[in-house]
Amino acid sequence: MQKRIRFTPHGSNPLYEKFINCIMRDGKKSTARRIFNDCMKMVGEKTKEEPTKIFSKALDNVKPQMEVKPKRIGGGVYQIPYEVNANRQITLAFRWLIGAARKNKGAAMYIKLANEVMQAAEGTGAAIKKRDETHKMAAANKAFAHYARY
Repeated sequence: MQKRIRFTPHGSNPLYEKFINCIMRDGKKSTARRIFNDCMKMVGEKTKEEPTKIFSKALDNVKPQMEVKPKRIGGGVYQIPYEVNANRQITLAFRWLIGAARKNKGAAMYIKLANEVMQAAEGTGAAIKKRDETHKMAAANKAFAHYARY
């Protein structure tokens, strides 16, 4: 007999609540919560694994370690690479996952979000591409890292 995995939210995990708040538009939290729950159910059905583990793996894969910030020094604007703190890593990961899902056209939001989460867990997809671009920018501007202390 095959074990069926279902996502049932047991209480409220602060990370999930924050993600739901990021999905939410125009104050429609119940719609955002339904999108998230349907997304997690779909992830569980397609992967045959625990959806919470897939979601956390996707988040870990999308979190950026480095980013660049523009800084004006002596008349020129330099892209200075900085390490990203933990809260900003989570915020950027949420933003990139949801943004990548919203860019796709032609399906319900929970389907697009589930596909993006599964791709991110595998290490592919638009959110991973965004993280890689950010890391490339930071690596390319490594020469200006000494300006970070100003």
